[in-house]
Amino acid sequence: MILPEKRPLKPSPTGLFLILRSAFPKARPWGLIALVMTLAVRSRAEDRSDEPLRKAAQYLVSQQEAIGGIHNKMRNETAMTSLAILALASLGHQPADPTPEGQCMKKAIDFVLRPEAQEKDGYFGQNDGSRMYGHGITTLMLSEMLGMGADAAQDDLIRAKCRLAIDLILRAQKMPKNDQNVGGWRYSPDAGDSDLSVTVWQTMALRSARNAGLDVPKQAIDDAVKYIRMLYQGESDKRRSITNGFGYQSRGNEISTTAEGLLAMQVCGQYESDEVRGAADRLFRDGIRQGERWFFYATYYYAQGMYQRGGKYAAEGSRLVPELLLPLQSREGWWEGMNGEERQGGRVYATSMAILSLSVKNHYLPIYQR
Repeated sequence: MILPEKRPLKPSPTGLFLILRSAFPKARPWGLIALVMTLAVRSRAEDRSDEPLRKAAQYLVSQQEAIGGIHNKMRNETAMTSLAILALASLGHQPADPTPEGQCMKKAIDFVLRPEAQEKDGYFGQNDGSRMYGHGITTLMLSEMLGMGADAAQDDLIRAKCRLAIDLILRAQKMPKNDQNVGGWRYSPDAGDSDLSVTVWQTMALRSARNAGLDVPKQAIDDAVKYIRMLYQGESDKRRSITNGFGYQSRGNEISTTAEGLLAMQVCGQYESDEVRGAADRLFRDGIRQGERWFFYATYYYAQGMYQRGGKYAAEGSRLVPELLLPLQSREGWWEGMNGEERQGGRVYATSMAILSLSVKNHYLPIYQR
């Protein structure tokens, strides 16, 4: 006889208070009550996102074409498919799974690995028009999938393609640039300037590959951190630290770029740097709102960056992100951009970014683990 899987019992708020009261008899009751209520709110937020995430995964599976791509029949096919693979992986699905999600991932990875998707020099951004943005996303996906292919043959191809893609990122970083742009990346591999958004995707790809055992010089990551740090706008008056943040190509404090910088610096190990502290404080105070420019993009970086910071920052992120995203999901499971710029990305883009924002609680993707 097969017994049903046992689920861990969750104590009621009263039960949890009594447990904590017994464990910490000298603690003030009101302090314990506040802790219990915080934990209860976070638990409800996590529970209520499970079904929406399941529906979102089903939506991505439903959008897969016969040849494996997941991209709403729009351009940037390789990059969008890679983003969808990352989203499914963040929910615990793997390409070796016999489930619809697992088989979808296997087919989608084969789509990314097809010969025409990558140039001989390793570039993924040419064929689908996604440029270095898409190259970074695809390389990050391949780095995260190292050792997780559906079979040995797919594993070997993932490694080979990933190695080529990493080498292109390293070469692009070494292009001649002035002091304000050195260490970063821009739209094309031979660009002579840099920006934060493209740089963050390449940096995360390098860090992921290095974590997975590929040969990535530490100096390349250090140079990227140095560039990102140059874009930080600090505030000497701590009472006005709300102005802290990161800019796009110069010092600034936009919500989206501040969240990008916060995540990238932590992924590179700069957990207690002044830049991380200042950016996290600013985002904790200001939060993020529906209708922000690049809302789904910013929410993704906000969710991951605040989780990495931990403590009250992670708690606030886990509270706010479901409140923002869940009311925007359609009955069919998809999300859609809220303005013209993001709406052009299509539903696969917005849904994938929403999944990556809400699935922080799972900790499945190595790059996002603390």
